[in-house]
Amino acid sequence: MKKLLSAFLIGMGLTGGALAQPFAGYDRLTVKADHRPSVLAASVWYPAGTPTYRGLVGDNAVFQGTSAYVGAGVAEGRFPLFVLSHGSGGNMDAISWLSSALALRGAMVLAVNHPGSTSGDSSPRRSVRLDERAADLSAVLDALFDEPAFADHVDRSRIASLGFSLGGATALNLAGLRFDPDAFADYCAWIGDGGQDCVFFSKGGVDLNALPDGFGAELRDDRIGRAIAIDPGMTYAATPESIAGTDMPVLLINLGEAHLFKAADVGPDGSDLAGKLPSAVLKTIAPAHHFTFLAECKPEGAAMLAEEKDDPVCDDPEGADRAAVHEAIVEEIAAFAGL
Repeated sequence: MKKLLSAFLIGMGLTGGALAQPFAGYDRLTVKADHRPSVLAASVWYPAGTPTYRGLVGDNAVFQGTSAYVGAGVAEGRFPLFVLSHGSGGNMDAISWLSSALALRGAMVLAVNHPGSTSGDSSPRRSVRLDERAADLSAVLDALFDEPAFADHVDRSRIASLGFSLGGATALNLAGLRFDPDAFADYCAWIGDGGQDCVFFSKGGVDLNALPDGFGAELRDDRIGRAIAIDPGMTYAATPESIAGTDMPVLLINLGEAHLFKAADVGPDGSDLAGKLPSAVLKTIAPAHHFTFLAECKPEGAAMLAEEKDDPVCDDPEGADRAAVHEAIVEEIAAFAGL
């Protein structure tokens, strides 16, 4: 019996007086939202107080997962909160490396799977409904505040939107940035095949001259006090009025120099959003490219993707170290948010 109990405790990481491993806490929320016909899947990462058992989040045949204490009690105190939006075709658990790292630095991270633009359910036609994506995050933020176990630990004066790629556009939407449908159509006509976003939408038969009304909607959430966007999409179509009105601190991160995706370039050679926003900071991390943001790949990941004729998201530019790029991203976000 003692041997069985010891093995159980070791598996849970409970043999010492403190946490045996530096894992963050992780839990799930199921959220009803008026704008969606079905419930939203959401997750929350946080500094763990009382440990539970170790779970592996986001692990699959291609990508490495991230360890967490599933359902652990939240550590004492109040913490900054990041509201996180994944990119087109991604999901909240696939970028758990970032959520976990921020939680281990003393923050909470609330994320959601966006129906219509998440893994296995990524439709070009539905992905241009930017209002639905932003509403997803506002709805799960409401739900988090209805959960005392989490709500009581949020420092509501330090809530930031955070997103990657299309999720970067969503993070900027929540900060008050709006996108002009006509300007986006003009951008796609100009950039052509050089715009990975435009190519994706064209494959789905999206009529860029008849984008849904929600594409250009006002989506600001007044609970958001700052924004972080990593290789954000849509920025060539940002309206001048909303740019001028987005006066909160904004961190923009571009991945790569020689390999920077033109569609995500927010510097002077791209949309120059960094130069136009009143309170923006631009950081460039290189060598890297857009997909270097994704989780570290397993040794067989690249070959599996090649066999399936999928995007080569495991292939980084020469000299790039994905783990080091991830650490640099975390450092920039932590410095910007004061973690």
